[in-house]
Amino acid sequence: MTVLRTSMRNFVAHKGRMALSAVAVLLSVAFVCGTLVFTDTMNTTFDKLFAATAADVTVSPKSAEVGDDEGPRTGRPEALPASVVRQVAKADGVKSAEGAVTSMSVTVVNSDNKNMGSDTGAPTIAGNWTQNDLKAMEITSGHAPRGPTEVMVDSDTADKHGLKLGDELRTIAVTGDFTAKISGIASFKVTNPGATVVYFDTATSQQKLLGTPDTFTHIAVTAEQGVSDTQLKQDVASALGAPGDSAAYKLQTAKEAADSGREDVGSFLDVMKYAMLGFAGIAFLVGIFLIVNTFSMLVAQRTREIGLMRAIGSSRKQINRSVLVEALLLGIVGSVAGVGAGVGLAVGLMKLMGSMGMELSTEDLTVAWTTPAVGLALGIVVTVVAAYIPARRAGKVSPMAALRDAGTPADAKAGWIRAGIGLVLTGTGGVLLYLTAQADKASVGALLLGGGVVLTLIGFIVVGPLLAGGVVRVLSALVLRMFGPVGRMAERNALRNPRRTGATGAALMIGLALVACLSVVGSSMVASATDQLDKSVGADFIVRSGPSGPIVPEAEKALRAVPGIEHFTSYKGIEAELTAPDGTSEETELAAADPTYTSDLRRETVAGELSAAYGKNAMSVGDTYAKKHGIKVGDEMTVAFKGGETAKLKIAAITSDDTDVDEGAMYTNITTAAQYLSADRMPLNPVMYAKAVEGKEEAAYAALKDTLSEYPQYKVQNQADFKQDLKDQVGQLLNIVYGLLALAIIVAVLGVVNTLALSVVERTREIGLMRAIGLSRRQLRRMIRLESVVIALFGALLGLGLGMGWGTSAQKLLALEGLGILDIPWPTIITVFVASAFVGLFAALVPAFRAGRMNVLNAIATD
Repeated sequence: MTVLRTSMRNFVAHKGRMALSAVAVLLSVAFVCGTLVFTDTMNTTFDKLFAATAADVTVSPKSAEVGDDEGPRTGRPEALPASVVRQVAKADGVKSAEGAVTSMSVTVVNSDNKNMGSDTGAPTIAGNWTQNDLKAMEITSGHAPRGPTEVMVDSDTADKHGLKLGDELRTIAVTGDFTAKISGIASFKVTNPGATVVYFDTATSQQKLLGTPDTFTHIAVTAEQGVSDTQLKQDVASALGAPGDSAAYKLQTAKEAADSGREDVGSFLDVMKYAMLGFAGIAFLVGIFLIVNTFSMLVAQRTREIGLMRAIGSSRKQINRSVLVEALLLGIVGSVAGVGAGVGLAVGLMKLMGSMGMELSTEDLTVAWTTPAVGLALGIVVTVVAAYIPARRAGKVSPMAALRDAGTPADAKAGWIRAGIGLVLTGTGGVLLYLTAQADKASVGALLLGGGVVLTLIGFIVVGPLLAGGVVRVLSALVLRMFGPVGRMAERNALRNPRRTGATGAALMIGLALVACLSVVGSSMVASATDQLDKSVGADFIVRSGPSGPIVPEAEKALRAVPGIEHFTSYKGIEAELTAPDGTSEETELAAADPTYTSDLRRETVAGELSAAYGKNAMSVGDTYAKKHGIKVGDEMTVAFKGGETAKLKIAAITSDDTDVDEGAMYTNITTAAQYLSADRMPLNPVMYAKAVEGKEEAAYAALKDTLSEYPQYKVQNQADFKQDLKDQVGQLLNIVYGLLALAIIVAVLGVVNTLALSVVERTREIGLMRAIGLSRRQLRRMIRLESVVIALFGALLGLGLGMGWGTSAQKLLALEGLGILDIPWPTIITVFVASAFVGLFAALVPAFRAGRMNVLNAIATD
């Protein structure tokens, strides 16, 4: 109890000094708990949605399996005849069987031609209004559609776009465009995560979405009272006459359908969750430095106190336990607050997603018992572990320390041992990074890169105090000397305790190293892709489809009527099973295109002529595939087109895979594919290429944009647009990563603030003496600010240098995948370095202000 009382008294007495460490724990725990609550809430939202929309048993075509994307390729989902509905309705245990139509290959626009679809990637879903839909939705205004001129829309979409009864909507589908007026608005009984949903009557849905009457995409089957879903599934299978694996239909119970939907969404949510938890881990790592620094300085400042405790009988274990109990209290306080803040963070993320179009209701807020348990465990364990070394140091304080001034002398031997270990780790990591750049295989290089990153990071952290002496002197000569005596005092203060300066700088180093690494990788990716585009793409314009499906025939017809175009090239991805001459088979995709594609996308061949691959019953393969299967020009491949016939195609060319544009693509002529695929099975174009007539590029570009204004789901780009789009996409990804890394940088800034604040307390008497001999408040504050700036620049210099090393090695690894240009974004690197100085200034504001307010006489009298 004595140890506990002592720890409690010290914790309360120094609560102000521990506040920033508690905030660091709070932020880190909040990020972990917020991530878990947010992703659990999204899972709950989708689970409720899938459970509410799933029928007791769903019957769909066998070919429409999960992951089958032939529907989007052709613009028409797989369908089954209406006669199957009557068969199912006669099965034992069936209360009702209702044919349903659902398509996601549509775009809905308002009278201003604005896309009513979500901006977050959520689908636009069109279908017929059925009794099964009443399980998840209710009509809150108007009535269900009663004919081809009426449509019903979900209330979330209506609210977002200001739609009301009587407004006209145009639906763009593969069968053509059609318009209808809003007859009703339906509201979800559960949360709609952001999809746009429109309903038509059954006949219109069949004719306009599927292109054929008396067909449905699936059947919603409701069980009679007392019949289980499993039994109903067996009865329906028996009624269809194909209960085995060779059934022509896919049958799913409500649970199986919900599980299937959850699996599709779950993979995305898992990636997001673990990525965010990874950044939370980085924040925890940075927080460790803050906690270590805090307890190290508190132990140093209480050296005389600890020495007196040792002199009156306290054992080393008691002193050690006393410090660890203080850390335990800090961890508990910070973690409990962090769990609460995490729930608030999750709610904030939900509101943010809502503003972006993904609706998440706080009614679905899910806080599993594991979330606070994980948050508390992580926060407490990390805090106690971080305080272990300072606690051991406290336990080693001898009773004689009571006779000395505060502060423990540095252990020179331990310092040199530490420096030696750090240099060995850094050197080993550097060798691994060098070997990464020399690797011939990406898999081997990735392992070397991971090892090099970890070892160099640990090495820099360990050797930080040794580097602090030299680097701070250089930075001081460039930055501080111009400020005269005040600058020299700031330099000496930064050099006074290299271990402390090294740890403080290391906290900032970690976040900035990752920023620099990702900046180099992102910039190199853009530069490499741009170079490849310059070398490979000969087309003037690229027309790309959106998430709502391929380019519909009416849009393609309008494009081909644009004047000033020399040629258009169609490009289709066709699924097929290839059997090589060595007998091995695999499912892949053939790139079926017009012969003009050879000029629109220039590909280097290692054997044969690519133009010959567009001849009758001919194709090409990539050199990687050719080497793997021993294929040479003139060999024959057996190609089984999915949904079509089997063909024998001759290998007319082997293309080089030393590219990141169409790497590994296998080309054939569209006319060749058309021989073995019926017209209704032929995919539509997800992308088209165009070449303008010489001298008419600008006019053709304007005409293409004007034509596509009627189809907002498509995008036309010239080469400059395409490059900018690529740059923007990489930039957006990097901005998200930088935003997540900002937490670690914030914690690092707190570390600088805490170090300075505790350093000011440690130097109270010294500050009083300096003020007494003439140092002004302004000079004192400037000295502390300059000390903070040089520490921040020290951390930035280490971090940016280390990050550029990682990024350079990573780029060499990416060069194996065709991204061969190293591009270091110097403007970004310089901006981050300069910004670090301002971070240092900001971190010093409060400590400098408090130091300036010290009473001179009280400061001199401090023991």
